[in-house]
Amino acid sequence: MKKNTLILGIESSCDETAASVVKNGNEIISSVVASQIESHKRFGGVVPEIASRHHVEQITLVIEEALKKAKVTMDDLDGIAVTEGPGLVGALLIGVNAAKTLAFMHDLPLIGVHHIAGHIYANRFETEMKFPLLSLVVSGGHTELVLMRAENEFEIIGETRDDAAGEAYDKVARTLGLVYPGGVQIDKLAKDGEDTFHFPRAMMDDGSFDFSFSGLKSSFINTLHNLRQRGDEPNPNDMAASFQASVVDVLVAKTIRAAKKYQVNQLLLAGGVAANQGLRAQLIQEVEMELPDTELIIPPLSLCGDNAAMIAAAGTVSFLQGKLSDFEMNADPGLLLEDI
Repeated sequence: MKKNTLILGIESSCDETAASVVKNGNEIISSVVASQIESHKRFGGVVPEIASRHHVEQITLVIEEALKKAKVTMDDLDGIAVTEGPGLVGALLIGVNAAKTLAFMHDLPLIGVHHIAGHIYANRFETEMKFPLLSLVVSGGHTELVLMRAENEFEIIGETRDDAAGEAYDKVARTLGLVYPGGVQIDKLAKDGEDTFHFPRAMMDDGSFDFSFSGLKSSFINTLHNLRQRGDEPNPNDMAASFQASVVDVLVAKTIRAAKKYQVNQLLLAGGVAANQGLRAQLIQEVEMELPDTELIIPPLSLCGDNAAMIAAAGTVSFLQGKLSDFEMNADPGLLLEDI
C-alpha cells in the first residue's frame, strides 16, 4: 500500500453527519460525528426531512472539525470518499454534493462508497482482512451475509426477505413504550430477563441463508396485546430477552453454517446492531465451539454505528484500485452492493 495515503471520508446516509481523515485505510487520524438522535427521538424514528435539514446545518462544520483535529489541510489529502448509497435520498445528497464540491475545488479524486461496504471495512481498523471472509451485516435497514473472496468483491449469499433485524428491534421497542433508538433499550432490558416466551425462530432450518423477522415482530406484538387485553402486564425484561433470543439464535446459526460451507478465514460482524451485547456474546461463544480455526473480528462500539472513518477505509481500497467516480455521480438510495 502507498505510504501515508490520506482520505477524507464523508457520511450522511441517515441521521449521522460525519467526517473523518484516515491514513492508509487502517488508521483513524480524526473522526467527527454529529448525531441527530435527540431530534428524532420524539417521533420514534428518523424523519427524512428533519435529517436532511440537520445535514445541511452540520456538513461543513464536521468536515472542518475533522481536518482541524487531523492537523491537515485539503492540500494534504489524496482523495475524498463519500457515501453514494443506499440511504435516505435527501440525506445522501448533502454529503455527495459536499464531496463533489470539495473535490472540484481542490482537484482531488472523488470516490463513491457503498454504505454497507463501509460497515464491512470498519473491521480494517481492527486487523488485516484475510480472504475469503464472511461478514454478517446487521443494521437498521440491512440484514445480510456477505461473502468476500478479494478486496472490493462482494457476494450476498443471504439477506432478509422483509424487516431487517434493526427495524424489528425498533418496532418492538415502540410497542413496549421505549424511546428511540429501540435496539439499545431492548438489549439493556434483555440482560436482566429470561427467554420465557419462546418466540418463533423463522427460517432457522430451511437450508437457505436468508432471514425473516416480520413474523417474529408480529408474534411479539400480538402476544403483548393479548396479555394486556387480559389485564396482565408482562415483565419487560423477559419480553425483551425472549425477542432478542429469537433474533440472535437465527443470526448466529445461519452465520456459522455459512462460514462452514464457504470455509472462510475470517468472520466479520458489521453494522449498527453489531453493538448488541447479546449478539456479540453468542457469536463469540459459537465461533469458539464451532469454528475454532476461523478468526472472528468485531469492531469497537464506536465503529458499529454510522461514521465516516469506515467510508474512508472502504474508499481507500477503491482509490488504490483506481476505482474512482466522476462528477456525474449522484445519490443512489437503491445502490446495490454487488454492483460497485
